[in-house]
Amino acid sequence: MATRRSFLKSGLGLLSFAMAGPLLSRVGYASAPFAGVQAPGFHRMMLGSIEITALSDGTLPVPLESVFNNTTPEHVDAVLTSAFLDSPVELSVNAYLFNTGERLVLIDAGTGELLGTRLGHLVTNLQASGYEPAQVDDVILTHIHADHSGGLTVAGEPVFPKALVHVNRRDADYWLEPDNLAAAPEETRQSFREAVASLRPYVDAGRLRTFDDNASPIPGFGSILRSGHTPGHSSIVVESQGETFVAWGDIVHGDAVQFDEPSIAIDFDVDASAAVVARQQALVHAAEHGYWVAGAHLPFPGIGHVRTDSDQFDWVAMNYSAEG
Repeated sequence: MATRRSFLKSGLGLLSFAMAGPLLSRVGYASAPFAGVQAPGFHRMMLGSIEITALSDGTLPVPLESVFNNTTPEHVDAVLTSAFLDSPVELSVNAYLFNTGERLVLIDAGTGELLGTRLGHLVTNLQASGYEPAQVDDVILTHIHADHSGGLTVAGEPVFPKALVHVNRRDADYWLEPDNLAAAPEETRQSFREAVASLRPYVDAGRLRTFDDNASPIPGFGSILRSGHTPGHSSIVVESQGETFVAWGDIVHGDAVQFDEPSIAIDFDVDASAAVVARQQALVHAAEHGYWVAGAHLPFPGIGHVRTDSDQFDWVAMNYSAEG
């Protein structure tokens, strides 16, 4: 029995045979250069009534087998291979923008000009997401390292001209104290100089604020001291309508190694032993409570959950949604 569907199918089939010769004789192959760029690096989600925008500052290739310690390069290589990763591994540098409806709050500020052109894209992606640096009311730093504070200042000028900058008092005292720069080994002095350069315009303008351990930098934003990576390294906690989001900072570097082996530290830690303890505590707390976690160096957008598994802990990245 002929139906409209069978008629269309047979008709299209005949048409395709009839046109095949002329089409094949005229076919051409377009020659176009590779585009070579990604889409703008921002991702949106809602936390209760708060809009969160994850912002990419870019990625940086890091030879993890060379910078992880409490382990061997051979072991790290084996773990990376099992995760289908080649070294150097592209580590994301992420920041998070919160629109509470009353204020615009940025957690971490990217690298600015400090770490090369593969990074330093936070402002471009902030603008692509629909916001301007001048709209930011507050910047809360998880800690003062170049990849978190460098983007505060470009060419000696503040990038966020109206914002107050908030950081744990321990970090400000450590990185901005001239005597600590003078006493530091030569290989770490550059980090002190970068910290001073990034924060100087805000200090001079009276717009640097410090907060105490486990205190609220601003209303609605709490903190958990996770000292070790730096003296005042703090995770930032936001809650809305029964949901919780914790911006971890540098609890982990990437998702392939330290979830299964929290005892593995990284050369960038100021106090590696304390950082290991902080990582274990953060992983246990996140797994027990099931809140949203955001990692500054987890694959962009770096948001997901932590659960336990047979090898300690497991990272479960958020499921993508086209709706913000």
